[in-house]
Amino acid sequence: MSLATAPTSAPDLNAPRGRAGRARLGRAGWVGILALVLVGLACFATLPWTAVARVERGYAVLGADGPMTAMFERQNRSALRLPPWWWPTGDARFVAGYEAAAVDAGMRRRADAAGVAFDPRLPEVAKAAAESVAASRPRYWLGTDHLGRSVLARVLVGGAISLAIGVAAAGLSVTIGVLYGAIAGYLGGRVDGAMMRVVDVLYGLPYVLLVVLLAVAVNGALDRWQAGRMVTIRAQSEAFITPIVRQAEEVAVREGKRGDALTVAVEQARQDAREQARARFGTGELNPATAQTINLVTLLVAIGGVSWLTMARVVRGQVLSLKAQPFMEAARAIGVPVPRQFARHLLPNLVGVIVVYATLTVPQAILQESFLSFLGIGVKPPLPSWGNLAADGLSELNTVRSHWWMLLFPCVLLAGTLLALNFVGEALREKLDPKRIGK
Repeated sequence: MSLATAPTSAPDLNAPRGRAGRARLGRAGWVGILALVLVGLACFATLPWTAVARVERGYAVLGADGPMTAMFERQNRSALRLPPWWWPTGDARFVAGYEAAAVDAGMRRRADAAGVAFDPRLPEVAKAAAESVAASRPRYWLGTDHLGRSVLARVLVGGAISLAIGVAAAGLSVTIGVLYGAIAGYLGGRVDGAMMRVVDVLYGLPYVLLVVLLAVAVNGALDRWQAGRMVTIRAQSEAFITPIVRQAEEVAVREGKRGDALTVAVEQARQDAREQARARFGTGELNPATAQTINLVTLLVAIGGVSWLTMARVVRGQVLSLKAQPFMEAARAIGVPVPRQFARHLLPNLVGVIVVYATLTVPQAILQESFLSFLGIGVKPPLPSWGNLAADGLSELNTVRSHWWMLLFPCVLLAGTLLALNFVGEALREKLDPKRIGK
């Protein structure tokens, strides 16, 4: 084939060849897509209800300015560890009978101690009052945790955080892996060998250790920066307060104040100067929202920064294979620039591989985030994620009375999401694999 007639782009191996050659996603793939859509809508569409801070209802009813609290953080001290309202409690009859007997015995003892006659109708009145209080208790679809917070709200917000971190980390790892593998495969030779040896070394390092080291290093650097900032602000505040206090003391002395009156005047001036310094220089402490953001970004970079190795190897192999094709030789022969070779010839033939491995990288990133949060390294409370919710629920299991709902629902949603993502990844791999077209 001459260079004049050689094609300048690869044939589309993924194009369907009639009804027999058109790959289908399959039932499992569509089930996975439907499950992901439902979970995504449930977690992200409900954020205005679960994660937006509002004035607490009790304060709003009273007309006072109450604290701004998001639904996933709102506590109800009268509803600690409540099961889902639809769950039939097996010991309800025993508890009701025990409470009735206790009320009857307590009222009889009080009547005997007071020397009055006992009215047998009193336990019935107490029982009716208890039933009225129980009926007025709030109903929680998935129960409450040890602080009286809604498990439903926390599971939804935790799902949004876990999915967002997983998708963002997967996107970062795919970007790094594609660029690294494409450069190594295209340049080849010693550059390729050196770059792949770096990948081999990173493969040999334990993943959890890398993430822990990165998290500890970032937290240590942040603590040192905050400590240095607080020292600087403290020095600035003292330099601002000292002349004000000295001037106030001189004024008090000129006014003839002595003893306790002078001490009170100086202390009042010092407090006023401290308030002015705090308003002017601040305290040097990080805003909790800023600290949480830095923690999430660190976790995202840690997961995405070590998850690109497989993608880099796969892309490198594909680029080495494509680079030896006649259309790439023709493109180089006629002087097509390297960026155009990547954009018009290599990248379109890598889309299938990138999409498949990106789909399989997302569940891996979500599982890694949940595992790190379960260990206490990832998302920090009060922000929830499926990992730290499972850790909190695990501590509620005991041989006396287990609050199973705190562990079950985060684990079910996590397992279902990972299974759905794997279904979608396998279906895309079957559909986009050029070797299976026509079979």
